[in-house]
Amino acid sequence: MKLINRLEDILIGLLLVSITLLVFVEVVLRFAFNTGLHWGQEVTLLLSAWMILLGGAWAVREQAHICVDALVERVSPKLKKLILILAVALSLLYCGIFFYGSWVYLGKMKMIGIELDDIAMPRWIAESVLLIGFGLLALRLTELGYKIWRGEAHGFHVHHNAMTEEQLAEEKA
Repeated sequence: MKLINRLEDILIGLLLVSITLLVFVEVVLRFAFNTGLHWGQEVTLLLSAWMILLGGAWAVREQAHICVDALVERVSPKLKKLILILAVALSLLYCGIFFYGSWVYLGKMKMIGIELDDIAMPRWIAESVLLIGFGLLALRLTELGYKIWRGEAHGFHVHHNAMTEEQLAEEKA
């Protein structure tokens, strides 16, 4: 898992740098030279899609998802654990539906042989992040569910993000 984690971190970092540089070059070309890269927008959109799908899995791994848990925090620990496991199970169902839909979609794109609009590349290759992203998200959700089951995690996010004044006072004491 350490190798997958490291590869995920490197790929997300490279995507972020690539998107930033590509958009910067596009802006300079458009405003300074009144031209642009004819493929720039399509590549930026694809890289952004890769970033979003891989970033979602990364956020689950790092327990960095935004979570509204005001009601869940008020129930007993056993009920909270049950609700969280149910939430993970429903999230896995969501991933499974989208993974299957992505498999069907990419299979049709490969069969038809459609290429990207501005680059001579099969669309199914460029959009294969659908399978990779939802597969990785399912893996991360499974890990999170296991940690919740064992009592090593208490939700989709780390709980120090938002505390009431009473909680802050208790923590300082």
